[in-house]
Amino acid sequence: MILKGFKEKSNKKYLNKMLSEREVYVDDSKVESLGIILNSDEVDDFELFRGLATYLHIRPNKLKVIAFSPTKNEKPNFWELCFSAKDIGWNGTIKNTELQAFLDKSFDVLISYYANDELELKLLTGLSNAKFKIGILQTDTRLNDLIIKTHLDEFKVFKKEVFKYLTILNKIKNEQ
Repeated sequence: MILKGFKEKSNKKYLNKMLSEREVYVDDSKVESLGIILNSDEVDDFELFRGLATYLHIRPNKLKVIAFSPTKNEKPNFWELCFSAKDIGWNGTIKNTELQAFLDKSFDVLISYYANDELELKLLTGLSNAKFKIGILQTDTRLNDLIIKTHLDEFKVFKKEVFKYLTILNKIKNEQ
């Protein structure tokens, strides 16, 4: 129990250091790949994100979704990748190779779709090599480049706002 507290403290310290050194760089490259991090206890409909990818003109093979399960109840075959706190070690080290591959991939956009203040989810958002990060309102505003203030159950509003802001930033491909 004491070691768990020390591990959490080391991960918080690592996250703060990483976020304080983060440089935001936004270019006008078009969105071709999309990564999504979510909490499996908060969201249970994967098709919402496929619909979002289609709406943003992203091919299905360029969409990758990972889910965090704070409880031990993993949902195999439902998410592409489901992970838990045991997949993250001290100082933000990742123990799961599939999870590390997701974080190493340079997505054009990463969506952090979770409301609970879970350290592991914030670590993954911070560790991601995504070029542009979008999230819903969270306690730490340093995690995302664009924050859309919606509730988890207002996905249609979130979807429209993402499209609107990516269009304003000239990141949506015009397909006609």
